[in-house]
Amino acid sequence: MKGKIFSSGSVVLLVLLASAWAADVTGKWIGRSSSEQGDFEITLVFKVDGTKVTGTLDNSQMPGEVVINEGKLNGDELSFFIVRKMGETEMKVVWKGKIAGDEIRFTREIQGGMMGGPGAPAAPEIIAKRAK
Repeated sequence: MKGKIFSSGSVVLLVLLASAWAADVTGKWIGRSSSEQGDFEITLVFKVDGTKVTGTLDNSQMPGEVVINEGKLNGDELSFFIVRKMGETEMKVVWKGKIAGDEIRFTREIQGGMMGGPGAPAAPEIIAKRAK
């Protein structure tokens, strides 16, 4: 019996510690990138609850806030996806970031073989900085 209580307590403690070690990304972040159409700005707004991340993304090249889906924070790694509509086609764009202080380095992949997908050219890295 003591072993089960100890094991359960250990698991709870590990989950709490993982949450404590997770980087704080709550707030507004600004990233810049470029394309054939020129430079553009990306605004990300994050809300964090434990390891769950919600929020929005707004890209000046394709204006309008887009909801962040399935956002996860694991230590210094952040991941989520957004859905963009281009004409009648919906595209799922998966974002993965590595957090270092007030900077997040993101890579992106459009599922379906476009930018960043297998066999496709890599998407440019986006570096977002915490808005002050």
